[in-house]
Amino acid sequence: MSTDETSSKELGNPRLPDTSRGTAIYLIVTLVALAALVWELKPDRPNVQPAPLRPQSTICPQVAGPFTPTNITDLPGFDLALLSKERRNHVLLRLNMEPCSCGCNASIAFCLSSHARCGESRQRAKEIIAEEQGTTR
Repeated sequence: MSTDETSSKELGNPRLPDTSRGTAIYLIVTLVALAALVWELKPDRPNVQPAPLRPQSTICPQVAGPFTPTNITDLPGFDLALLSKERRNHVLLRLNMEPCSCGCNASIAFCLSSHARCGESRQRAKEIIAEEQGTTR
């Protein structure tokens, strides 16, 4: 044994043979090349959104953002004076808290006041008022 080999063994640093160093370098270069290849070939994620369950209404434009309840108290075309104060407040609460089914992402009350031609909000409002009138009898 040469003096370099004996001194490195005595210090606890065994020398790697040249073939293991070459293999380690080859392995590192291969892994870096594979990582670069995967990075380059990674396809962009498609912007996929689910299809709507029903056709979107052309009468009511889509409101951006999440559903936000409203506090509208005057509904055009509906006379709530026939209801008691408690029932009227309950009807207004429901109309302001329930989203319109036309897909505009607004409350029924907002859709009634903003989109006068929306038949779905008008129909749902009539149903809610009829339900509330039925509970007072």
